[in-house]
Amino acid sequence: MFTLNDLITTIIWILAVLLSIAIHEYAHAKYADWAGDPTPRRQGRVTLNPIAHLDPLGTILIIFMAFSGYGIGWGKPVPVNPGYFRSPRRDWVMCAFWGPLSNIILATIFAIPLRILLASDAQIPDNVFIDFVFAMVYVNIGLALFNMIPLHPLDGSKVLSGFLRDVFDSRYWNFQMIYGPIILFGSILILPLLGIPNPLRYILIPAREFFVKLLLGA
Repeated sequence: MFTLNDLITTIIWILAVLLSIAIHEYAHAKYADWAGDPTPRRQGRVTLNPIAHLDPLGTILIIFMAFSGYGIGWGKPVPVNPGYFRSPRRDWVMCAFWGPLSNIILATIFAIPLRILLASDAQIPDNVFIDFVFAMVYVNIGLALFNMIPLHPLDGSKVLSGFLRDVFDSRYWNFQMIYGPIILFGSILILPLLGIPNPLRYILIPAREFFVKLLLGA
């Protein structure tokens, strides 16, 4: 039975996810703007206003996923034109990496008060604020790891291209554009419907737990 406490917890996690995604997308936009690309600023994306970074359908699916435990959601991708970058190779990779990096920074910031409480052996208060802080740590570590999966349209596909001789190699990107989404969404959406476990969970969940414990020191 879905209780009031369950509803409050779900709302806290939805807010944490939406806020974390908005800052993730802002980080992309801010780096691209710094690197010389005027496109994000022209699109109104160099802002911390969450509304500018939330995709309507992606947000609805995030809410659905929070209540159902199934599905995937997303923010509004930041449009960039690497032709404007001062250093196309470096800035292409770093623009992508700054999204997950912003989530790592957020998780670290929110982990500080929890780590202090845990280290002092003080009883952690049971209230909405503490629940939100916990959620921000878990959500941001999860987002950082998920987005570093090297499959298009995730940031990891662009970061991985930095190890290639040509970050814009047509063969690599033809593969990513066609098969990346098939592999990614097939793993997340199709396999569970067929009763087959999502293989990404066996990597992401242990990795998330490891980094959360590392941040909290417990």
